[in-house]
Amino acid sequence: MANRPGVASALAGSGSRTALSLFSLPDRVALVTGGNRGIGLEMALVLAEAGAIVYCLDLPTAPDEEWLKVKAFVDELPAIENQQKKAKLEYISGDVTDQKAMWGIVEKIVEKEGRIDVLDVNVSGVLFTAQAAGRQMERLGIQGSIILTASMSGTIVNPGGHWIAYNTSKSAVLQMARSLACALARKEFAMTRGFLDKEPGLQEKLSAQNPMGRFGRPDELRGVTLWLASDASTFCTGADIKVDGGQCAW
Repeated sequence: MANRPGVASALAGSGSRTALSLFSLPDRVALVTGGNRGIGLEMALVLAEAGAIVYCLDLPTAPDEEWLKVKAFVDELPAIENQQKKAKLEYISGDVTDQKAMWGIVEKIVEKEGRIDVLDVNVSGVLFTAQAAGRQMERLGIQGSIILTASMSGTIVNPGGHWIAYNTSKSAVLQMARSLACALARKEFAMTRGFLDKEPGLQEKLSAQNPMGRFGRPDELRGVTLWLASDASTFCTGADIKVDGGQCAW
């Protein structure tokens, strides 16, 4: 009981599993696709701030200047208590639509770090990346987290748009998350995001369609990303977590 948080920990006289510790990721290893910039980099940063070793995968052969500045910030973060390996950001160039390459990339990460705990997929090639991480988690016996970034367009059809292919692909991500959760019996989520303020030209037109009257910010995905990746969500799987300002409620 001492290793469980909450009342069980209190009754056992152990303070090791406090509320804050549930959201800590010391020595966890994460792979974030699309992690060179934008939403992917935002997600990579919050995982590193929580103590994780984070590999950012993207198409460019070298990371952007923004990524390098974020890496320098992470390098200066203090170590978390009882952390064996300091948090860090690493960059890998790769194509998520190449199944063989993705399997090889994840295998190399596991060879170097000894584990893989979190996969955060923010781009296309969702199935290949989920397969690559899932097979390693299963081989190592790790009950990790696979987070697939979808869109509210997988649930609703936005008025005035002709995005049939896009909407269909995002709807497929939601069903893939549910199916993988049942097949792999581990934490598997689809995060449905609304419009974010880094999508130019849409803000004025579409803000009025949102109950909160605005677009979201990339940093507003940090909290749910950390929750899904951490021990705070151990009994949640196959879920569609909506971070959309209430857009899907209309």
